Amino acid sequence: MSASALENVYVPYGAYWSTPFAKWQGSFQNLHSIKFAAHVAKEALEDRDIPVEAFDHAILGSTTPQKSGFYGLPWLMHMVGSDEVSGTVVSQACATGARTLQSAALEIENDMASASLCIAADRISNSPTVIYPDPGGMAGAPVVENWILSNFDNDPLGGPAMVGTAENCARDWQVSTEEQHDVVARRWEQYEMALADDHAFQKKYMKLPFQVPDARFRKTVSEMPGDEGIRPATREAISGLKPVMEDGTVTFAGQTHPADGNCGVVLATKEKAAEMSRDAGVEIQILGFGSARAKPHYMPAAPVPAAQKALGMAGLTIADVDAVKTHNPFVVNDVVFARETGFDVNQMNNYGCSLIFGHPNGPTGMRQTVELIEELVQRGGGIGLFTGCAAGDTGMALVLKVTA
Repeated sequence: MSASALENVYVPYGAYWSTPFAKWQGSFQNLHSIKFAAHVAKEALEDRDIPVEAFDHAILGSTTPQKSGFYGLPWLMHMVGSDEVSGTVVSQACATGARTLQSAALEIENDMASASLCIAADRISNSPTVIYPDPGGMAGAPVVENWILSNFDNDPLGGPAMVGTAENCARDWQVSTEEQHDVVARRWEQYEMALADDHAFQKKYMKLPFQVPDARFRKTVSEMPGDEGIRPATREAISGLKPVMEDGTVTFAGQTHPADGNCGVVLATKEKAAEMSRDAGVEIQILGFGSARAKPHYMPAAPVPAAQKALGMAGLTIADVDAVKTHNPFVVNDVVFARETGFDVNQMNNYGCSLIFGHPNGPTGMRQTVELIEELVQRGGGIGLFTGCAAGDTGMALVLKVTA
């Protein structure tokens, strides 16, 4: 990738959406994630008067296999209403949302596409059990893997469970349970900002109450007033929690929970974005991306170098940034980021973050990018940074500019 900022990648204002996130084994547990994403995207495009014919490219970001997922993006686009658009499937654990946007941005910047439909969809609930042939095994017995549970429990790189990577960072940066709980309580306060006035902030990109379809997508079976499975994380509610690991610091309040959902964002050239925008007076430009790895088994530290690379590509520094959103599966992530960059830990993640509303892998970073845009629009414009960690001690970040 060029070290210079992107010049012709924009997000049409309002051309993005997200479902609420539903708790693990909750309201979305029986919905095929790709079919569900197509169902939501088709309605979202109709609501925004964006014809599917406007797209000449698309990308699906997804981490948990679904039946017939082999057909990936072409199948998704067929269900949305296009049998002409091609593209690919992106999978990079928790970084999938940002990586999906980067992949589409590069197509547009290099004149290979003019408008890309980016969809991130995952159902962590009821994940598949995969059987791998192993003729050399005892009596030829196969290797069996539950896609989610097995990978939650085992790091093929040889490290500890993911909470162990948070404990490594908590030890080295001297982050106590009390400090973590202080930041968790602040994150809850910020999420409550998005719920004010009957979810006014979330309704800018989320259709609420959300109509939950049946598994055949023929009728509505229930309504969700908002994100499902959220527990208030006030200081009083979490103060008595004990660390998950013996001699550790991270409690259940200091880490996120698995969830289900999907999200969509349109990327386009400046000209096309203006045509699809809800408000011609709002301009949203993608300036840069960054990818990095922390040292082994220090996953929560990876967002720092990723953010530095994205800012470097954009020709900016952290001092230029007006709003920060992070994928923070552990609140330790945010403390380390603040310590290393100087950005105020209490000002990051206004209106919500994955620590509070949950983590369905692919859609997580994409939803937070959408919220970052809306926060900046509400501020009257500015520079925004999204950064987050992912399995393998990796980080992924993007920088955008809103002019309003």
